[in-house]
Amino acid sequence: MLLLPLWVSMLLRLLAGFLPVVGMEPVGGGKSDSDHTPNSEAFHSSSGSNCSELTVKLEFSTKVVEHEYIVTFTGYFSAKARSLYISSALRNAGGDGAPEWHIVPRKNPASDYPSDFELVRIHQALRGSLLTLEDHPYIKRVTPQRKVFRTLKYTPSPEPAAPCNATRGTQKWQSWQSSRPFRRTSLSLGSGFWHATGRHSSRRLLRAIPRHVAQILQADVLWQMGHTGSGVKVAVFDTGLSEKHPHFKNVKERTNWTNEKTLDDGLGHGTFVAGVIASMRECQGFAPDSELHIFRVFTNNQVSYTSWFLDAFNYAILKKIDVLNLSIGGPDFMDHPFVDKVWELTANRVIMVSAIGNDGPLYGTLNNPADQMDVIGVGGIDFEDNIARFSSRGMTTWELPGGYGRVKPDIVTYGSGVRGSGMKEGCRSLSGTSVASPVVAGAVTLLASTVLNRELVNPASMKQALIASARRLPGVNMFEQGHGKLDLIRAYQILNSYRPQASLSPSYIDLTECPYMWPYCSQPIYYGGMPTIVNVTILNGMGVTGRIVDKPIWQPYLPQNGDHIDVAVSYSPVLWPWAGYLAISISVAKKAASWEGIAQGHVMVTVASPAENDSEVGRELTSTVKLPIKVKIVPTPPRSKRVLWDQYHNLRYPPGYFPRDNLRMKNDPLDWNGDHIHTNFRDMYQHLRSMGYFVEVLGAPITCFDASQYGTLLMVDSEEEYFPEEITKLRRDIDNGLSLIVFSDWYNTSVMRKVKFYDENTRQWWMPDTGGANVPALNDLISVWGMAFSDGLYEGDFTLADHEMYYASGCSIARFPEDGIVIAKNLKDQGLEVLKQETAVVEGVPILGLYQTPSDGGGRIALYGDSNCIDDSHRQKDCFWLLDALLQYTSYSMTPPSLSHSHSRVAPPTGTERPLPQRLEGNHLYRYSKVLEAHLGDPKPRPLPACPHLSWAKPQPVNETAPSNLWKHQKLLSVDLDKVALPNVRAYRPQVRPLSPGESGAWDIPGGIMPGRYNQEVGQTIPMFAFLGAMVVLSFFVVQLTKAKSKPKRRKPRIKKPTYLQQQQQQQQQQQTTSGKNPTV
Repeated sequence: MLLLPLWVSMLLRLLAGFLPVVGMEPVGGGKSDSDHTPNSEAFHSSSGSNCSELTVKLEFSTKVVEHEYIVTFTGYFSAKARSLYISSALRNAGGDGAPEWHIVPRKNPASDYPSDFELVRIHQALRGSLLTLEDHPYIKRVTPQRKVFRTLKYTPSPEPAAPCNATRGTQKWQSWQSSRPFRRTSLSLGSGFWHATGRHSSRRLLRAIPRHVAQILQADVLWQMGHTGSGVKVAVFDTGLSEKHPHFKNVKERTNWTNEKTLDDGLGHGTFVAGVIASMRECQGFAPDSELHIFRVFTNNQVSYTSWFLDAFNYAILKKIDVLNLSIGGPDFMDHPFVDKVWELTANRVIMVSAIGNDGPLYGTLNNPADQMDVIGVGGIDFEDNIARFSSRGMTTWELPGGYGRVKPDIVTYGSGVRGSGMKEGCRSLSGTSVASPVVAGAVTLLASTVLNRELVNPASMKQALIASARRLPGVNMFEQGHGKLDLIRAYQILNSYRPQASLSPSYIDLTECPYMWPYCSQPIYYGGMPTIVNVTILNGMGVTGRIVDKPIWQPYLPQNGDHIDVAVSYSPVLWPWAGYLAISISVAKKAASWEGIAQGHVMVTVASPAENDSEVGRELTSTVKLPIKVKIVPTPPRSKRVLWDQYHNLRYPPGYFPRDNLRMKNDPLDWNGDHIHTNFRDMYQHLRSMGYFVEVLGAPITCFDASQYGTLLMVDSEEEYFPEEITKLRRDIDNGLSLIVFSDWYNTSVMRKVKFYDENTRQWWMPDTGGANVPALNDLISVWGMAFSDGLYEGDFTLADHEMYYASGCSIARFPEDGIVIAKNLKDQGLEVLKQETAVVEGVPILGLYQTPSDGGGRIALYGDSNCIDDSHRQKDCFWLLDALLQYTSYSMTPPSLSHSHSRVAPPTGTERPLPQRLEGNHLYRYSKVLEAHLGDPKPRPLPACPHLSWAKPQPVNETAPSNLWKHQKLLSVDLDKVALPNVRAYRPQVRPLSPGESGAWDIPGGIMPGRYNQEVGQTIPMFAFLGAMVVLSFFVVQLTKAKSKPKRRKPRIKKPTYLQQQQQQQQQQQTTSGKNPTV
């Protein structure tokens, strides 16, 4: 009877070891990976009883190597041929004689092969010498050699280290400080602060979860089928790898592209990345049997050069690398040698996976090359499926100002607290999009090994499989999550049913679906509004090059009012490499000017690509894709509710040096976020929408819009010049009732000279061509009303209308009409501080002006000297309330009493105290301007360009019912993923993750089934199955107990004694009776 409680107790203890018990939380963590004690080596995992918990600070800088130039050729040539071409080009350059030059030797594995570039040192190079080089027929481009410094500083966490699998009240991973570099840098480590998605989640048990990311994403399932990455070549471009690291068994080649005489990793980042991809034990990677090719492109001092990357990229092509992980990035998508080489890599079937950047949560912060169409750009999430705060957000900004950005990242995956290989041994946890990138690279490597016909695997087909299988995160928009969270098993299903075809990203346009389709879903469309532009990416899995056959066809659904919208389509003339664009412009037809409802239709696109099979030379493969479109139409809103944002006159980096609007941000010197209402002015846009305003974007000159349709033109942080025709038209429009709001910024030529830096393209000291805003150009625009901004530069805190305000590197109003309203405040002279390091407070600085134009029915003008309070980039205190007040004034002629009766109101300045700011002498704004062009003497305006004219597609109506929900699982080759089952699992498991001494195997669960929200569909079934199993065992014991109690007791049978024993016993009894004695005991 004691056996039953004992067995039940043992069973319950066993179940408790694997299942969470409601209301309980683990007190202690699991055992550590090894028993070694931590050391102070930079970037080395502490392999002791606790996982390493470090705080990292990333510092980045860059400079040009003096007199060194990268000469890019039009093809691959031998070293002798390259030398001859350069020699012939420079023979007669330099006036009095050829310049002194020599080729810089590059001692690396690629030096024995033909190359498409040469590194040349030209002493005292003149601009004429460089132009002479570029004139040579075989020389494509000449760019400066660039030296990159990346510094990672690690400090111990102030909190005591927690065991590897322990749970704290607050998890703190690596903290990261954004430097927002203006050149490429390593996206090493991320932040531990998370951006909530806004969705509701019920109370749930907090449990310690393992962060072996390969198992979490169910790589075990593919391992058990015998797929372990075998036969796939994967390259890691990073800091190298030690030769005898115990986690790797198939390091095919280690190459050094630096000037250091070592192949080992002295920092640990490269080892960590390689471990996530291919580690075979402890913190196992995805593809332990893949061929690892280690490219050491950063020194132990975190220094690299452009030429090192170019040589390494060429070598990767020669070695026929299949997958390449690149954890570097920067905002310069016009870095031609680098971008061109990435295109060449992918054209050679190299699947490049790159981190999207660590500049979140700001929008418009995508890094290159992850923002390219042919590259798989990866964002980061935490283990609760929240978008990581550090993960950069879309949209791409290549297409501004005339177009609209593309959807990026492509997918997201775990990038916080992920475990990977330590520098020498053991494991460590790191965070950042450079952690998420190798997660996807490892998954891609594993997936590629599952495909029998490797010819089907290319950069387009792999991206198609990843985005088609990704699981969408609820409550997150497409510029945060792309197509969703990586789903390894579904991607496997698609790849193993794949046939070459074209697809679209996004696969549909639904302007009614929020929040995923933000910002499109945030504002309905109406007649007379600016066309809504959706930039769709065409992925061509049929070949590296392709074309669109004939023209896309617009087919409106008549039952769903598709004839109420007009559609115009523009597209890439050639799809290369593997991708192109499809720009859809949507406008409302005139007959729907007062109509409200939903309109639907679709665009049909046919893509053709040459057959790559040698037996099918001359034949084309074709694929037709459908792009569903669904929009919400409302009646045209009143003029007073319509605000027009001037995008055309905003300039940014690249290509020019346009400085930040807040000079306090010394580690973020460039204005590179696009200055768009859906990037760094997103919060302002959301606020205006919540206040009932309709905001449209003007991507063309001021001459290209009908001012009678709008109440206010909003100009913020404008750097561009103005055509004379624009100035004339704006004056006429304001006289006829249009109002104008201008948010300016600092402009001071002395300060501009102070913030110069050495230009990497022109090889000269580069001064900004404007300040935070182009104040001289703005003054030309508003001078007709007697207004002007000054070149003063001010900063400070103040209170206005009971609101706390901060003026960040703004200018003042120098001139204003005498019947206007002007508000002044006491501010610090920041210009004096920058120039002379002195501090002074200036009293009565005019910062805000309101003016009603005198013409009958004329509009109103409002000026404010600082835009930082509505810019998300470095906003400290918002002034959305002020924007509301100004719009009330400009749209409804309602002067806010808090301003008109303010104690800070002063007499309008006359502008006679000091001269107005002038343009910087010798500036090069014309090089990047859409308005100016070079001319003898001063630059002059170009001819006014024609306004954009859209060619509306001729509709081909279809009389059928449109689908009600456009978001369905994307189907490649019409495969229904719900009907595709995994093949039978063979009893095979690779030799991954043997336990090290002292390591707990409690989390080594077969099949990759792990608890937690990351695997809800499977994880939620574990408690039920375990409970049912426990019930079956208990029922068995209960049945056995019941049977035992119900059986009758059997009487013990008597054993008869032999006859001779009975006779002997009777004789003894008789003798005792006759003698009267008792028997002796």
